[in-house]
Amino acid sequence: MPVRIVSDSSSNIFRLEGVDYAVVPLKIVAGGREYVDVPGLDVEGMVRDLAEYGGKSGTSCPNASEWLEAFGGAEVVFAVTITGALSGSFACADQARREYIQLRPGAKVFVLDSLSAGPELQLILEKLRELALAGKDFEEIREGVAAYSRSTRLLFALQSLQNLAANGRVSPVAAKLAGLLGIRLVGMASARGTLELLHKCRCDAAAIRKLTDEMARQGFHGGKVRVAHCLNEPLAERFAEAVRERFGPSDIAIVPCTALCSFYAERGGLMIGYEGRPLSD
Repeated sequence: MPVRIVSDSSSNIFRLEGVDYAVVPLKIVAGGREYVDVPGLDVEGMVRDLAEYGGKSGTSCPNASEWLEAFGGAEVVFAVTITGALSGSFACADQARREYIQLRPGAKVFVLDSLSAGPELQLILEKLRELALAGKDFEEIREGVAAYSRSTRLLFALQSLQNLAANGRVSPVAAKLAGLLGIRLVGMASARGTLELLHKCRCDAAAIRKLTDEMARQGFHGGKVRVAHCLNEPLAERFAEAVRERFGPSDIAIVPCTALCSFYAERGGLMIGYEGRPLSD
């Protein structure tokens, strides 16, 4: 059964080897400029521009027409979006789903709100690929990926909250204090898909300890870990080594953040997706 897998660009993944895969870009808007999250964008330049700008900024999600185009005429489509708590991407993808099955009777489309972003989407996409390549039918893939998504988690460690504050996601006072004090903030994607700040850390080493503590608390005992960094590969490598030291051999992959995740993580930030305890437990 040929399957097309589609995600928005919050996944940081523009290629998914072995399967038919498409990406729909989100956009970052600031000071009259628009940055489209596509391969080849100068992400470091965007991060620098946003830091220098310091004014109100925001994101723009793909519209239903863009999602429809990405479905590409396939008979079976699985789409994964950034959390609906941060973006309208899921709503637009679901609208496209409804239009698509009207235009193509018999087509099957499933849209999953990841309730997350970045490397947690990467894990979900990899599970979709695994199920599709195993020859599972539509319902088996739908049920399998929905169940898997209940056991994946997202943590983050941020050195700046400027863009989150400018986008109305956190208090400007908290963002200013974090910047003045040089605090690293550790947080997670909640079960509702919102950002939840957990710990304030004075240094990278303390942030790494808190991250691995949270992983243990959420049931990680070794397995898949996906790390996305915003212009900070050395810290990503240090974190990966800390995971191996604490939990033993693990399947860890490190990727750079593309534009959307760089907007939220900002320079120096980490986002960590991993397999934990199912939410129903």
